[in-house]
Amino acid sequence: MKTMNLPGPKAREIIKRDAEVISPSYPRGYPFVMDHGKGTEVWDVDGNRFLDFAAGIAVVSTGHSNPKVVKAIQEQAEKFIHISSDFYHEKWVELGEKINQIAPFQEEAVSFMTNSGTESVEAAIKLARHYTGATEFIGFLGAFHGRTMGAVTFTASKPLYHRDFYPLMSSVVHAPYPDPYRPLLVSKPGEDYGVTVVHYLEEQVLGHLLPPEDVAGILVEPIQGEGGYVIPSPGFFPALRELCDRHRILLIVDEVQSGMGRTGKWWAVEHFGVEPDIVCSAKGIASGVPLGVMFAKKHIVTWQKGAHGNTYGGNPLACTAALTTMDLVENGYMQNAVEMGAYTMKILEEMMTRHPSIGQVRGLGLMIGMEFVKDRQTREPDFKLRDLVVDHAFLRGLLLLGCGSSVIRITPPLNVTRSEIDQAMEILDEAIQISEDGVEPKIAEAETVAA
Repeated sequence: MKTMNLPGPKAREIIKRDAEVISPSYPRGYPFVMDHGKGTEVWDVDGNRFLDFAAGIAVVSTGHSNPKVVKAIQEQAEKFIHISSDFYHEKWVELGEKINQIAPFQEEAVSFMTNSGTESVEAAIKLARHYTGATEFIGFLGAFHGRTMGAVTFTASKPLYHRDFYPLMSSVVHAPYPDPYRPLLVSKPGEDYGVTVVHYLEEQVLGHLLPPEDVAGILVEPIQGEGGYVIPSPGFFPALRELCDRHRILLIVDEVQSGMGRTGKWWAVEHFGVEPDIVCSAKGIASGVPLGVMFAKKHIVTWQKGAHGNTYGGNPLACTAALTTMDLVENGYMQNAVEMGAYTMKILEEMMTRHPSIGQVRGLGLMIGMEFVKDRQTREPDFKLRDLVVDHAFLRGLLLLGCGSSVIRITPPLNVTRSEIDQAMEILDEAIQISEDGVEPKIAEAETVAA
């Protein structure tokens, strides 16, 4: 398979300029400099074509520059772009009504619009404290909830996110996430590992650390994203819901990456048969226009006027993009995620039989993770090999992103085609083989290019 000489001259020049004026804190994966995109295809500034199976971290749910989304944004921009959250407009109300229709609980939903997933989490933290009068929270190891001070306190996927930023928000205790592939706790014979984790919460966290009456909420990802695309064992959420009900603790789910049809349902938590109390959403909700939503059961939203707000909440461009996105997801793309996800999983499972470095493939819909290990018996993570695969795929025209310690996430737009999946899997297969053979990719690091 032909490889590209990357980055090209135009990309190198832009990367060099970037280094002079943009914060070095951004975690760039490899030197891809985008020029334009259409659907699942993107082109860099030197004219090289790629298949985008990262989709802007699962953001571009309807594909790059979806014509219907672009048209809706243009039409709204011609009317007005901003009015602020001090006033009203109909698209904001329509979006709230739509969220109410698709919320993963029976009670009416009330929404607070934000600009990102992090802001949605921050809003959930404040609402939970306001409603319950309690101050403490429980989060999970491996979680990613954002980087602002409250959200980053819950984030526990990398020490980098905390280093040099202490003291963080107090009052968050972390427990093991119910990862059946890498369990940290010992289960009783025949016990579902998710139930084991909830027993740990009951007996150890609530039994020794936090008085239950002081716990405002438990914040959890239905599928861990940054932590490695980890799907919890099936007994976890039913047991967790029962625990929350018994102690009057709010169940807050972070659907920022897993929501909006990515797993084949509106919300990943729906796969587990329980109702949350508060939901945090963002990423794929508006096809790339910055938007987040924190929504909750109506009886919980008791805070008074001015208790929380923001300037851009309910931005008309974002609301319009979200409504169009939801229409596309509802009328075809969510079902396509089910079908194309199953198709991709079959290819990956067959690939696993030929590549001993693949320890596990897992996923729901088009939220798929492939974990690389040094040995399938010990399950020792192979982060170096994972990074080689990502770079070799890039040189062959496939954009991927890693997560966890040794996982590649496969998250193309929800309208991806079978032909595009075939092309991407062919590239991925070769990238894995050449990485297993120990071949180093000939690609300049962004820092080297900039220098």
